[in-house]
Amino acid sequence: MNPSAETEMLSESRGPLLAEIERGGVEAGLKFLNARTDYRYTAIYRFEGAMMRNIYLYDRLGESVSNFAKVPLGDSFCQFVMAEGGFNTGDSSQDERLLGHSYRGVLNAYFGLPLSRKPGTIYGTFCHFDLKPQAIDDSEIEFLQSVTPWLMDYLE
Repeated sequence: MNPSAETEMLSESRGPLLAEIERGGVEAGLKFLNARTDYRYTAIYRFEGAMMRNIYLYDRLGESVSNFAKVPLGDSFCQFVMAEGGFNTGDSSQDERLLGHSYRGVLNAYFGLPLSRKPGTIYGTFCHFDLKPQAIDDSEIEFLQSVTPWLMDYLE
């Protein structure tokens, strides 16, 4: 695909996301992004010192989930997002990078990207995750890389 066609396609894809956010807030935007995948959860975590605090969480099953509210940075997969500029594991129980990690085999699928207001600073992370293993398409990764910076316009 040529660069201008790709830019046009991404621009058209952002429109529905931004319309959802304008209509129903960040929660509606997360629901929209979640519907594009098979992940159960889509979330935004804010970096607060040594903790990652959940500020938005969409659960596809509509259940109230409190055990993801606050996670020590060293116990979270967010630490890898922040260190590497993104993190993806389709099956954490089989991922050698996670040997000894407390959430290995618990959160089995995870995809996350950093959120920041300006280069060199980290606000937090955007992530999809699930208790069951699953992969995310490369095209969805590209889409998320293009749209997640727009989320910052709607975060405190």
